[in-house]
Amino acid sequence: MSDNKVSFQALQLANEHRSAYGLRYNDVTRYRKHCANRTHRLRSTLKMTHGKGREFKKLPPLATDAVKEGHLQLLLFEAERAWAYAQDLIAQSTRPTNEAHAGTLRHSATGRFRRSVHWATQLLSHCQALHATSRLSAENLVQAIVYTLILNGRILRYRDDFEDALVQLSVARYLLDELADWADTSRDQALATLFADEIGPEIRYCAHELGREKAYDVDAIVAEMAGEHRNDIVEGCESLLQKLKQESDGSGHSEAKKKPQVLMWEGQPVPVRNPELVDVLLKVQEAEAKISTPRDATEKRGDKKKQRGKGGKGTGSKKGIAAYDGVLSALSEAEEVARKLMEAQQSTNNAGASAAGARDVQFVHAYIVFQLLSRRIQRDLLLVSALLSSHQPVTGPNTSKARKEQQVDGRLYPAVVKLLETVVQSLTQMRSLSIVDDSPELASDVEARLTFTKARRCFYLAQCYVAVKRHAEAMMLIQHATLHLRETRSTLSTVAGVTTAVDATYALPSDVVDALDASISEASQSVKREWFAYNGGTVNGDPKTYQKPLFFDIALNYVQLDMDRLLERAGKAPTKQNKEEMPQPVKSRREEVVRAETPEPSVPTKGGLSGLLGGWWGRK
Repeated sequence: MSDNKVSFQALQLANEHRSAYGLRYNDVTRYRKHCANRTHRLRSTLKMTHGKGREFKKLPPLATDAVKEGHLQLLLFEAERAWAYAQDLIAQSTRPTNEAHAGTLRHSATGRFRRSVHWATQLLSHCQALHATSRLSAENLVQAIVYTLILNGRILRYRDDFEDALVQLSVARYLLDELADWADTSRDQALATLFADEIGPEIRYCAHELGREKAYDVDAIVAEMAGEHRNDIVEGCESLLQKLKQESDGSGHSEAKKKPQVLMWEGQPVPVRNPELVDVLLKVQEAEAKISTPRDATEKRGDKKKQRGKGGKGTGSKKGIAAYDGVLSALSEAEEVARKLMEAQQSTNNAGASAAGARDVQFVHAYIVFQLLSRRIQRDLLLVSALLSSHQPVTGPNTSKARKEQQVDGRLYPAVVKLLETVVQSLTQMRSLSIVDDSPELASDVEARLTFTKARRCFYLAQCYVAVKRHAEAMMLIQHATLHLRETRSTLSTVAGVTTAVDATYALPSDVVDALDASISEASQSVKREWFAYNGGTVNGDPKTYQKPLFFDIALNYVQLDMDRLLERAGKAPTKQNKEEMPQPVKSRREEVVRAETPEPSVPTKGGLSGLLGGWWGRK
């Protein structure tokens, strides 16, 4: 018999098909058609058809030894099909167009409810017979009992039999709590919690209709009703629960339970009440554990990595970035699942069922988005630090050769600006989350990091403009960076000494702000000097037609210019002069002596008229 065991989890199977085929968005008609197709396929597979054509052949009773998992699935989907049809008929009876025959539709719905309970009762009887022969576990039997009790309770509530419905639903809720307490995995625990949350409002409604004073206290009602009627409703309830506990302790899964870490937000746990979310959060937890794995392995093999030099460093950075990519992929999948659950809750008008400020699916979705943005910011900042560390400034004499060596690759600063732009987008999206708006300190911290990142972006974008000799745009960006940095200091002063969730993601100590402030001030002076030397500090000036200001020519008239020093600074050593040749001192124009004009030679003159006439005729 042990080799012929049957594994059948009724609640898990029903939840998976309800979520995948219409009931997540309250499409009962689609789910009913899916159950009909499923039952037809199962009957064909199990060869349990009722003949062909119009001739109906009754099937022989099924022996317990011949029962397989497919037979139990067939009974489950038959019950689900009848229940979905009843829900569809009730929805049709409420439409104004069907007002004339609303009573007929409600009567047909009642018949379908009875048919659903009939199939569920057959399912439970087969499960009890399998459990008696040790072919079915106690957990699977408890799930079948819970499924049957929920269907019975709902049909009794529909028929306004609130007292019996309250008993059935309370016992089902008690068994679900036991399943959650002794679940082997977090998925099973979340599954039991999900069904318990679904029947909680129905218990409260029945208690209210019965006139109970504390109808809102569902836990107290369940403890009272289940303590009185659980042994009457469930045969051998205590012994069955004892077997459930023994199976959980002796299965060997207690030590290796796959349960995610408790998610905390502002000192309070974040509830995860959906099996799909548990699965994706487990993937996130496994991916986050790999972030520190490459670092630990690198420390253990430190000697070998040191010998490899730069190659080891590059390999470690690639492993770290790949680990972050895995976390981001898992968080993206978790965000998609949480978003679908939130949209389903909003489309079915169930958002008002939770109290104001309660941590429901919308809160869980906002929390997952916050974690996704936090990890994305960490990854981008890691890439920025890796890019900047690849350029180490050369320290030494300020020569032309040294300046050439200090030139940065033209692709560095644009890549840094692109990464910082992504960080700004992530911080902006983080600032708009509801869980951030609810915390003033956290909102201020996010705002401070947003303005600080904008300051860094402006600073490195200014360096891009300096490289192409556009100094006016660079100076404007540096001024914007100064304003953003001033706003950062003002915001940080309001939350000094307060630790928030963003501190672990994006640390912003005061020395980092001071270092950026010093870099911005130094860059401002440097850009001004380069701009003035380029075209005299004009916006649209042509450097080819640029002439030095007048005071340079005037200064050379009064100040002795040391050409040797200029040649030395330019990197051109002056030629050595002979010791015999003494350099002549350079005199300024004021020190030069004004000499008189050279007189012309005098010509001897001859007196008389002949001398005058002789000059006319060319005689001397």
